[in-house]
Amino acid sequence: MRRKSKFVTCLLILIILFRAPISAEEALPEYQVKAAYLYNFLKFVEWPESAFPDPLAPIVIGISGDDPFGNSLPQVITGKTVQGRDLVIHKYHSGEDMRGAHILFISPSEKKRLPHILFSLRGSSVLTVADIEGFLEAGGMIQFLSENDRVRFAINVDASSRAKLKISSKLLSLAKVVGGNSKETAN
Repeated sequence: MRRKSKFVTCLLILIILFRAPISAEEALPEYQVKAAYLYNFLKFVEWPESAFPDPLAPIVIGISGDDPFGNSLPQVITGKTVQGRDLVIHKYHSGEDMRGAHILFISPSEKKRLPHILFSLRGSSVLTVADIEGFLEAGGMIQFLSENDRVRFAINVDASSRAKLKISSKLLSLAKVVGGNSKETAN
């Protein structure tokens, strides 16, 4: 019963976050909302055991390029765990191997390098996230969108499947889904 209560609470938080406006006066800054999304994505994605060097290894949240989050991402994850694992942030620089990340936010500053970054991650189980136009078509997995002054997201299920990542149907139900056996849908 307690597990069900935690799940319902988490789902309500997700719904509130996924509906958060980005332009209203009282709204959270855009990248504060996106930081909360990144954290919540971790709860609804399952990585293969081979993605972790050992059972106690932390989940690595990577940032490629300029860090648009400022203090927002550290504030969101500090003191939290997901799936019994600690969370760490690693900022990747050009030329650095990013395959050690579990979720990688690719900053808009990396738009020109996007094909190279995605190519370098082929065969790995890194969940890629960006707010770069055309990200899903380029092979990215989750793209942030701005729709009706709200932060939304789309998921490329083919790309996540190739990376051996299992995305919860609960997360998919909140997303615009691209690929897979179904037609593109928007929720």
